[in-house]
Amino acid sequence: MSKTLNIILLGPPGAGKGTQAGLLVDTRGMVQLSTGDILRAAVKAGTPVGKMADEIMKAGKLFPDELMAEILGEHMDAIPLEKGLIFDGYPRTAPQVELLDGLLASRGRKLDHVVELVVDEDALVERIVGRFTCASCGEGYHDTFKQPARPGVCDKCGSTEFKRRPDDNEETVRTRMAEYRAKTEPILPIYQARGLVSRVDGMADIDDVTKAIADILGA
Repeated sequence: MSKTLNIILLGPPGAGKGTQAGLLVDTRGMVQLSTGDILRAAVKAGTPVGKMADEIMKAGKLFPDELMAEILGEHMDAIPLEKGLIFDGYPRTAPQVELLDGLLASRGRKLDHVVELVVDEDALVERIVGRFTCASCGEGYHDTFKQPARPGVCDKCGSTEFKRRPDDNEETVRTRMAEYRAKTEPILPIYQARGLVSRVDGMADIDDVTKAIADILGA
């Protein structure tokens, strides 16, 4: 049985954090905590926090750190201690690092690894701009790297409807990369000082990235 680990996956949008988190969920029974997914689910469910989040985001304001930590803490409370946690997209700033420290400590957990997926910006732009998904089942495809076996037909469910995220364009991707460098990269020295940071080539094949992460996490 795998040791219970709590980890952070770091990397700019499109680096493959979601893919690797999903594989860790499947292979190690870990639980992925994506603040974006948590907020979207709360908005969709129309919970009090969801309504508040919706109003804040529609107004173009930043979501308050303390409120996000409170929501994250509620999710953590519902997860058994023997289940390891994957923090995807959180923390992004130094104040959030402190808040996460408190969330973990108050629940008898500790952070074991911070894994950064390192990418090449130009290659990442190509990767993101070319991606699209099946509108029915969500299976992912790419203009260059993964076309459906039958053109225009989803391999998984047979649907002929596909969609692209409106923000998957070069200008938006480069803006998000710049934002990542400005806001998220400064948290790395905090975790490096604790000896927690490992780096993986996020541009490698998915299987190679998976193996590199497995080597870092151990049995």
